[in-house]
Amino acid sequence: MTIMIPAWVDGTLTPVEKLEAHVKGLRHKAVSVFVMRGEAVLMQQRAMCKYHTPGLWTNTCCTHPDWDEAPLDCAARRLDEELGLTGLAPEHRHHLEYRAEVGGGLTEHEVVDVYVAEAGPTLKVTPDPEEVMAVEWVRYSDLLKRVTWEPERFTPWLRIYLRDHAQTIFGDVAEGVAP
Repeated sequence: MTIMIPAWVDGTLTPVEKLEAHVKGLRHKAVSVFVMRGEAVLMQQRAMCKYHTPGLWTNTCCTHPDWDEAPLDCAARRLDEELGLTGLAPEHRHHLEYRAEVGGGLTEHEVVDVYVAEAGPTLKVTPDPEEVMAVEWVRYSDLLKRVTWEPERFTPWLRIYLRDHAQTIFGDVAEGVAP
């Protein structure tokens, strides 16, 4: 199946095949979601069959919208597809851009809409094993320690979010917690 994502080609937003966008390092749209339970973040470990960054830990959900798909609709769709999560109310927190090498000659050059959703204590997570090999709730302060101690276990974009955008994404949770 060919997946077309919105990417800029010669300054024009164009549908481009997802792998091609990463091979060429094209600037493209993306969505990231952090599901929170108080000070804990729902983290996912990417499935080993992912074409880049397999087995690395990352935020709850990170993806690319389909061509002409609204970012919020994309966030809800992928939370359901990757983790079986429905009924959440993602709140838009940030709009950012980054560029990172993700291995295998691939580059993420993303223009990202970042969302945060609060989860209740009974939230049931049902990962799709083709997408996610494990999930874990991690206190924000513990996540920062883990990323500092073993950065190679985490996706490049998560490290960038924590380093450069934590206050905007996490608000009060990040207040006073040193990276």
